Amino acid sequence: MKKTTFDLSQHDIHVENIIRNPAPGKFYEDAIKYDAGSAIADNGALIVRSGKRTGRSPADKRVVKTENISEDIWWGDINIPLDEHTYNINHRRATDYLNTCERLYVIDGFAGWDPEHRLKVRIIAERPYHGLFMHNMLIRPSKEELKEFGDPDFVVYNAGKFPANTFTEGMTSDASVDVNFETNSMVILGTEYAGEMKKGIFTVMHYLMPQKDVLSMHCSANEGDDKDSALFFGLSGTGKTTLSADSSRKLIGDDEHCWSEDGVFNIEGGCYAKAIGLTEESEPEIYNAIKYGTVLENVVYDENTREVDYDDVSITQNTRASYPIEYIDNAKIPCITGHPDNIIFLTYDAFGVLPPVSKLTPEQAMYHFISGYTAKVAGTEMGVTEPQATFSACFGAAFLVWPPSRYAEMLAEKMRKHGSNAWLVNTGLTGGAYGTGKRIDLKSTRAIIDAIHSGSLKDVDTVKDDVFGVEIPTECEGVDPKVLVPKKAWSDKDAYDEEAKKLGGLFNNNFKKYKDESSEEILKAGPKV
Repeated sequence: MKKTTFDLSQHDIHVENIIRNPAPGKFYEDAIKYDAGSAIADNGALIVRSGKRTGRSPADKRVVKTENISEDIWWGDINIPLDEHTYNINHRRATDYLNTCERLYVIDGFAGWDPEHRLKVRIIAERPYHGLFMHNMLIRPSKEELKEFGDPDFVVYNAGKFPANTFTEGMTSDASVDVNFETNSMVILGTEYAGEMKKGIFTVMHYLMPQKDVLSMHCSANEGDDKDSALFFGLSGTGKTTLSADSSRKLIGDDEHCWSEDGVFNIEGGCYAKAIGLTEESEPEIYNAIKYGTVLENVVYDENTREVDYDDVSITQNTRASYPIEYIDNAKIPCITGHPDNIIFLTYDAFGVLPPVSKLTPEQAMYHFISGYTAKVAGTEMGVTEPQATFSACFGAAFLVWPPSRYAEMLAEKMRKHGSNAWLVNTGLTGGAYGTGKRIDLKSTRAIIDAIHSGSLKDVDTVKDDVFGVEIPTECEGVDPKVLVPKKAWSDKDAYDEEAKKLGGLFNNNFKKYKDESSEEILKAGPKV
């Protein structure tokens, strides 16, 4: 095979066979040859295995603490500090390992569809799977852009097959994902899970964009025929993907976006969708995007028919599909839209006290944005269950770099400047807490989202919630009025009051850790109990 001549010596890598930005077919060929466990599904997708780690390793993610950035970072369990010396050890460990490889894959691409704010990213990896994954997830340059690419703004050294040295100071396992904002580089050791690269770049954008007065956000976005746009924030299980994937609207992106002075743009060139339980009926857009060029991660398949069993969780429940965003029929290319008309915070409230929809002031939007609330049902013991409140700052705490209040203040400022409306939409329970309440039906939730898009909810009469202080619309086409005001849906009004105060108390208790860095207006927007 002819050796390529692409030079990585500036990165201390001297491997002769460097394969840069090949066509997907090359990744397929090499994955079958060299990547154990790889196969081609009957739908044309490339099936791969990510090794012993089938999800991110947040406890092993670290940020190099230097003098220039030490005052900026939200240090703690999310951003674990790492000293420069240890980073240099890990960096050398990664480059030494990569130099032993027979072949390496280089993917040069962009993060951010807006040319003014995009980041030139270089991925250096050993596995074909990692190359195809980032070919999908980064914005793919044209031939001319690739020719003129030049030096990257940020480099990822993916040596995931090689472990970190557990005797190195600061290492808590044989995996380490280290981000260095001084050298604009990232080192991956001991984990082959491809999502570390995707979320690593998101972390980088979360640090760099606010410095340019650009708000980075963990959300999906879509656009209507009248160019009205909406952002959807929400934790897992709240319906973010389902409700933003609207066949009557154009998809801007499903996960990572930025809001600049010119509008909203997607950070990514692809989608990374959950594949667990996937059916054509439930998620037709995602199902039909799984074809040649798509990476299917950790799924189980029939070795004779090559048919994928999306319900089989024997490897992991975190099965995933990575594909270029143009595989979604109604995706808007380039993935750019105007300033959002509506910002929608989705939550699954298992306590059954939050309204199906409520309008938020900018101050309340900041409060709920920082809180990032949803609720899950705890494990069952002798048939007894209790809801558990879950809070994740800015609906994506794991990827924040600055303190949450920085992002919240930027959100409120942009909302005021561009006249965006903020809504809290509960896709969870109504008529009672878990055990007696029923989930708000999807038809009603879709009617609410449609009313938000059309603007018909802006001028209807509202009532103020006694605990959370939000304004609740009293009518919405296609929704039973009895459901809209949650207390009316409960047969036991006293029980509702008790549960509402309980949830309000959980909100206030969670917000204590943000009290010192939050303004008085944000603090006043919380529940009154």
